[in-house]
Amino acid sequence: MVTGDFSPGVLYVLVCGSPMARDVGVLVDLAHADGWEVCVITTPDGRKFVDVPALQAQTGHPVRTHYKNPGDPDVLPPADAMIVAPATVNTVNKWAAGITDTLVLGLLVEGYGYGVPTVVVPYTNMVMARHPALHDSLAKLSDWGVHVLYGDDVCRLGGPGQTDRFRSQFPWRRALQAVSNPVTANSTLDP
Repeated sequence: MVTGDFSPGVLYVLVCGSPMARDVGVLVDLAHADGWEVCVITTPDGRKFVDVPALQAQTGHPVRTHYKNPGDPDVLPPADAMIVAPATVNTVNKWAAGITDTLVLGLLVEGYGYGVPTVVVPYTNMVMARHPALHDSLAKLSDWGVHVLYGDDVCRLGGPGQTDRFRSQFPWRRALQAVSNPVTANSTLDP
């Protein structure tokens, strides 16, 4: 029997530097409605796009950006699942290469080792999206079990400096559905 106290667990929302990041509170609200406890972690550039005080009030947790100092306690509960949205070309390529020079990347590399279910929603401009390294990295991540949501059927890309116009189309709900129902969610990876 499922009670009203059911929680799917702790969801880490990992945010990179993109205009889409301004709306990450939408994902937080959707996840809360589905019973998730949510923690937001940003890359240094991602932090520039989000309203940190609003997200802290919304989640009840600090918004982390940097690694903690040795000996400091963890201030966030461990993740049961992770969504990387929006994910930049930089983060996707570094993640696939195993580089951990930001807290977000460190959590993603560790998450793989722990078997944490992870969804990635890459977002960039259409010119940067043509670089073959991005597609190679997304293919690697998909092969490793990361649920990749990418392509025109997921969210259209704009030209350089024009990505903001597609903010209302960003697939926050689809990312949450993918992490909540990994077997039934559709994965899209368009090279």
